[in-house]
Amino acid sequence: MSGILIYSKKEAQRNKFAIEKFKQNLNIEVVFEEDVDFTSNPDFVINRTNSGKIAEKFEKKGVKVFNPSSLSYLANDKQSCYEFMSNNGIEIMPINYKKYPLVVKPKNGHGGLGVKLIKSGEIPQDDNLVYQKVASDIGKDLRVWLIGDKIIASILRQSKNDFRSNFCLGGSATVYNLSDEERKLVHKIANLIDYDYIGIDFVFNNGKIVFNEIEDTVGARMVYSVTNIDILKEYCDYIKSQLNITY
Repeated sequence: MSGILIYSKKEAQRNKFAIEKFKQNLNIEVVFEEDVDFTSNPDFVINRTNSGKIAEKFEKKGVKVFNPSSLSYLANDKQSCYEFMSNNGIEIMPINYKKYPLVVKPKNGHGGLGVKLIKSGEIPQDDNLVYQKVASDIGKDLRVWLIGDKIIASILRQSKNDFRSNFCLGGSATVYNLSDEERKLVHKIANLIDYDYIGIDFVFNNGKIVFNEIEDTVGARMVYSVTNIDILKEYCDYIKSQLNITY
C-alpha cells in the first residue's frame, strides 16, 4: 500500500526531520498542500495541514485519512472547540470574556501566533477572535500527546519572558508525570473526538489543569528534545496497524 503525506510548502521546510521519519517507515509520497491532486487515488493520506477540506475530499473518495476531517474542523476553530468541550462537561477557561485581564486569540491560530494578553486599554472587536479569561498560572502549560487511545508523552512548557509558553517561542520543556486524575481527564477528552495522532494542551488554573486546545497537526520537537521516545515511528506503526500493512 502507498499513501501521500501532505504539508504546506512552508511547513515542509520546517519539518524536514518529520518528513524523513515518515518516508523511512512508510511507502509514502510527499505532496504539497498547494499541489494536491484530488483525482489521485492513494491508499491512505496523512494530512499534516490544518485543512479539514483536504481530508474531507479524500474521505468522500473512500480514502482513509489520518487525522479525520471532523477532528481538523474542530481543532482549527477554537471557539467551536471550547463550546463543544464545555457542552460535554469539560472545564474550560471562560470564553466570550470581556474583563481585564483577558487573552484574545485567533479562532484558527497555532503556535501562539496572534495571541495577546490584554490588561488595559481597548479590547479589539473581531468576529475571528476568541476572548478568554486568563488562567492563574501565566506562562505555563502542559501538552499531552496521544496516538489512538494511548498517552505517549506529557511535557510541561514554561516561559519566564512571555505569557505564552510555546516551545517554538522559546519556552522551556520538561517531562511531566500525569496524576491519575489528570490521566482520567485526558482520556475523557480524547473519548469525545475521532482522531489518530493529536496533542491536547492544558493551562494551569488554581492548582489544576484546564483544557486549552487540540493540536491536530501536533509537532514532535519537544518529545525528541526531552525524551527517548521515537513518537513519529510509533505513529507510523499505528498507521500500519490500522491499514494492516506488514512492511
